[in-house]
Amino acid sequence: MCFQPTERSGTIWTALAHIITAVIGSGVLSLAWSISQLGWIAGPLIMLAFASVTLTSAFLLCNCYKSPDLNNGMHINGSYLDAVQRILGKKSAWICGIIVRINFIKLGIVYTITASISMRAIQRSNCFHSKGHKAACRYGETHYMLIFGIVQVIVSQIPDFRNTEWLSVIAAIMSFTYSGIGSALGMAKVIENGEIKGSIGGVPTSTAAKKVWSISQALGDIAFAFPFSVIFLEIMDTLKSNPPEKVTMKKASVMAVCVTTFFYFCCGGFGYAAFGNSTPGNLLTGFGFYEPYWLIDFANACVVLHLVGGYQVFSQPLYASIEKSFANKFPNNRFVHYNLKQVPVLRLNPMRLCLRTACVGFTTGFAILFPYFNQVVGVAGAINFWPVVVYFPVEMYLVQKNIRPWSRESIILRIYCFVTLLVILFAFVGSIKGLISARFS
Repeated sequence: MCFQPTERSGTIWTALAHIITAVIGSGVLSLAWSISQLGWIAGPLIMLAFASVTLTSAFLLCNCYKSPDLNNGMHINGSYLDAVQRILGKKSAWICGIIVRINFIKLGIVYTITASISMRAIQRSNCFHSKGHKAACRYGETHYMLIFGIVQVIVSQIPDFRNTEWLSVIAAIMSFTYSGIGSALGMAKVIENGEIKGSIGGVPTSTAAKKVWSISQALGDIAFAFPFSVIFLEIMDTLKSNPPEKVTMKKASVMAVCVTTFFYFCCGGFGYAAFGNSTPGNLLTGFGFYEPYWLIDFANACVVLHLVGGYQVFSQPLYASIEKSFANKFPNNRFVHYNLKQVPVLRLNPMRLCLRTACVGFTTGFAILFPYFNQVVGVAGAINFWPVVVYFPVEMYLVQKNIRPWSRESIILRIYCFVTLLVILFAFVGSIKGLISARFS
């Protein structure tokens, strides 16, 4: 059989590495632009609000890892989808399954776009350095997306989520590195400028409608930057049972949200302070590719390495879900279950090779078709933030804790769901408009 249980050896530090890899990703590079659209007051406040929503989701999901079982006392829900099915039923699981799979796929698309931008930025930086700052140095992104896709086809053969711990550690180090470099470059530019740019109202626009649309897209970008709910239970399922997984995961979540919020404030704040109304959509592309070119090259290389790991952290649960359904449906099929003996460590089999290659091919192809960083990030952030981060965790918590429908706690959580739904619908509409405008302009 392909699907073998692995001993759980995770600790608070491996959980923190997984979360950091999942959270500090391509979204951090767009935060300076988001703050520039919202201004110095609304920008930081909205970032704090999304951080609070993410942490609330984590605390709610901690209670969903184990569910009562009539035969065994307790059932472990090793994935988000398993928890929804066992706690809320098959109908909710069917809807959630579609949403979760869309979430994994759209993250792969965004990561492919971001990696190609960073690889192109390295080539442009070297071109400017060797040919002068007035050189054209224009390069496409398609072949970089193909290169990233080929790398992902290879890395995607890692057997399962528990085997990605080493990759998450490397990716987390890379994310800290390029976030720190981005913040340092922004601070250096502020010192060079001798002033803090930006305003309370953000970037001015010619009409009120344009301002509304830019704000909605900024909300989508921020929504993309924070959540890790969709892989929360997968991370929790890697932890040792002593101390209890719930205790470890709560501590890791608090640490991760505090660390990421600090880095987000640094990247977003220093970026906006440095560039003001000219803040770029991708922070690392805003320093003109001038000196120190090697530092910008290094930061972009860190982005690419991080995204290789980040892609897998979000893709492995998708692969596991699809492969599990095939294994259950075709229990005696050799294509599904036969292991290739040439590489026993990876437990390769024909289905895994074909399925995972096809998934990477789809995300790469879609990224080539819609290579618009800010617009895609905004849509990706808004498209399923509410159901994954807010609605399902709240519903599962209410059922798990047997909270009465009209109790005070139930009413507060329902209001919380409704308010966040309105915000995300606003972000989604604006981000879709931005994507369509970019595609057909």
